[in-house]
Amino acid sequence: MPESNKTRIFVTGATGYIGGSVLSALLSHPRAESFQITVLTRSAEKVELFNSVGVVAVVGSNQDLEKLTEHARDSDVVFACADADDLQAVKAILLGLKKRYGETNKVPILIHTSGTGILIDDAAGNYATDKIYSDLDIPMIESLPKTQPHREVDIEIVAAGETGYVRTYIILPSTIYGIADTSLVKLGIQNPYSIQIPGLIKASIKRKQGGVVGKGLNLWPNIHINDIATLYITVFDAAMKGPGGAGHGREGFYFGANGEHRVGRISEIIAELLYEMKVGKSPEPTVFTEEELQKYFGGPYLGSNSRVRAERAKLIGWNPVHAIDSLWASLKPETEAVAQIQNI
Repeated sequence: MPESNKTRIFVTGATGYIGGSVLSALLSHPRAESFQITVLTRSAEKVELFNSVGVVAVVGSNQDLEKLTEHARDSDVVFACADADDLQAVKAILLGLKKRYGETNKVPILIHTSGTGILIDDAAGNYATDKIYSDLDIPMIESLPKTQPHREVDIEIVAAGETGYVRTYIILPSTIYGIADTSLVKLGIQNPYSIQIPGLIKASIKRKQGGVVGKGLNLWPNIHINDIATLYITVFDAAMKGPGGAGHGREGFYFGANGEHRVGRISEIIAELLYEMKVGKSPEPTVFTEEELQKYFGGPYLGSNSRVRAERAKLIGWNPVHAIDSLWASLKPETEAVAQIQNI
C-alpha cells in the first residue's frame, strides 16, 4: 500500500504496560499493513527494537511539547497512553491535531487514557460506597469536580472534541492486573507490570508484612491487561468507521472494567502468599500507618472506592473474557515476580 494511503498512528507511552499492550494489539491487527505507526520513547537504545517490528520511534517524552505537537499534526489517530494527568502534554497533542484538521480538512482522532481513579472518595478503606457510575450516564460523570484525579485533563479533551476539529474518546481503565506477555515484552521494549497491585506487593515486602488500608472494605473494579488492550482496539475500530461509529466528545467515556473486588481481599491474599514465602510475619495483613501510606503510595489512594458499570464499549462490540477468577489467579505469579525483582 502506498505510504500516502496508510492510516498514520502516533502512540505515546508505547514502552509502558498499557501503551505497549495497545501497540502490540495494533501490530497484530487484521489491517496492520495499512498502518504507519510512530511512537515516542525516552530510550535511544529502543529505537532499533521498535524499527525491527516496523514502528518508527522518536526519542522524546511527554515533556517534549513541540515533538508532541509535530507528530500529532502528522497523524490521523493519536493513542495517548503516557500520563493521565499531564495537561500540558494533552494541550500540545490537541494543538497538533487542530493543525492537522486545518491542513487536511479531515477530522483526526484522539484516544486518551484516563482512569477510574477519577471516581475516588475518602473512604480510607473503612466502608464500601453504594454509588456506581455508568459510562452511559454522562450527567453523573460531569458532576465530578475538577479537583478529582484526571478530571482536569478529561475536561480539556471533551471541550476539544465538542469543537469539531477532533473526535475524542477517553478510556478509563480500572485496576489492571496480569503480567503482560506481548511480542514487545519479549523484545525487551515493554514494561510487563501494572502499578496498583505490584505497588501493594512491593510495599508489603518492604515492611515484611502484608498490609491493608483501614478495614479493607472499599471496592474497586478490575480488568485484565489483555481485555483493556482489546477495549482500545474496539474503540479504534468503531472510531475509524466515522463519527457515528461510537460515542465521542461529551459522550466519549469508556470505562475499562469486567469485575469488582474488595481491595482488602487482595491485601489478605498477598499477606498469605508472603507468609508462605517466609517474607511476611503473619498470614493476616496489618493496617498501613498514615506514614506508610504516604511513603509507599503517596496517600490513602488504595483505601478509596471506585465503582463502575462499563456499558458503552459493549454496545460497540467489546467482549472482555477475563472475569474475577482471573484476578485471584493472577496474584500468586504477580507476587512471585515482584519478590524476584526485589531479590527476595
